[in-house]
Amino acid sequence: MDELKTWTYAIVGATFALYIGIAIWSRVKTTKGFYVAGGGVSPLANGMATAADWMSAASFISMAGLISFMGRDGAYYLMGWTGGYVLLALLLAPYLRKFGQFTVPDFVGERYYSKQARLVAVICAIFVSFTYVAGQMRGVGVVFSRFLDVDINLGVLIGMGIVFFYAVIGGMKGITYTQVAQYCVLIFAFLVPAIFISLTMTGRVFPQVGFGSTVLESGSDSGVYLLDKLDKLNTDLGFSAYTSGTKETIDVFFITIALMVGTAGLPHVIIRFFTVPKVRDARISAGYALFFIALLYTTAPAIAAFARTNLIETVQDRPYSEIRNTEEHEEFKKYQWFANWENTGLLAWVDKNRDGKIQYSKGKPFDGKPVFREKEVNGEKVSERDPLTGQRLLKNTPTENSNELYVDRDIIVLANPEIANLPPWVIA
Repeated sequence: MDELKTWTYAIVGATFALYIGIAIWSRVKTTKGFYVAGGGVSPLANGMATAADWMSAASFISMAGLISFMGRDGAYYLMGWTGGYVLLALLLAPYLRKFGQFTVPDFVGERYYSKQARLVAVICAIFVSFTYVAGQMRGVGVVFSRFLDVDINLGVLIGMGIVFFYAVIGGMKGITYTQVAQYCVLIFAFLVPAIFISLTMTGRVFPQVGFGSTVLESGSDSGVYLLDKLDKLNTDLGFSAYTSGTKETIDVFFITIALMVGTAGLPHVIIRFFTVPKVRDARISAGYALFFIALLYTTAPAIAAFARTNLIETVQDRPYSEIRNTEEHEEFKKYQWFANWENTGLLAWVDKNRDGKIQYSKGKPFDGKPVFREKEVNGEKVSERDPLTGQRLLKNTPTENSNELYVDRDIIVLANPEIANLPPWVIA
């Protein structure tokens, strides 16, 4: 545990130092430099920065979590977001850049000779931005709650402070070159654990190939495809098959279209295409960005399947005493991840049948979101510990289903390397 903390603080601390250092190095003094990086960013650098913009918390953390828990239905988000970028890159960004306006409201106002139209576009951009940022900040809170062992709300405030610091110093120029570094960190952090787990589970180096391969196991699972195994694990626990979908074709079509149109209008991505010198460079950088984004987006379904399989096999029917008593028993160290995430308030267990084992199945484990740290609500303790076992007991627990485990889907990507018991430097 101490080794993991050391690696984590060293690696995460180094990345923060890198980002802040780049922001200070590239600080700007002109308005054009602040808003569009002076229009002098190369297509390759802009492509990497755009990919980092696109691969934000929603993509990096939440997308694989959605697919992991929703199966095939979660993949529609991947299609919609990818399609949205293609729509933006081919039909919107180059033409906005050619028109010469820096923002969508400016473009709308000039194109339709109307201040009222520009005002409507401003209001829409503000709503889009606030809605989008809310999701990103939630992802920031998840990361910091695990990294610093703090409450998720405090994690959001810490993350906002760091981003505010280097955004204000460097403006768009600082953010652009910071995001080039961020892309390298993001894709490394996303691919390395995926490659390790793919090798461990399927013997395939590339996760995209391992996703459709057979598992490396003997006995009844020998020669079984990963997705077939995952289907069986899900159906045995009462969930629908992982590869089955519940949406009608018409629903899939309109969900995908809505996501495409919505994401194509993201203001912070559109502005990226104004940071390059020429319209031709905007098109080239769009192609680079699509390639860089594809590296993550084609890996996400594999990570989702690996994580779902490891989660079920690790926790199902596992005695809670093994999960929590990792300090006393060396052989239980591989379950330390459960205690780590339980302490953040994003994972919880309640023993409905009092057998001391974790039962994971379909259904809500308890009413509302669990509260882990002991506190009083209207004079009543909503969470307390059993004085003998140390397990958390939550009140108002429904009895209509047997599910005892609460898992916040946003933790699945970050917890995946820990669940798979990978080396500390990989987890960090």
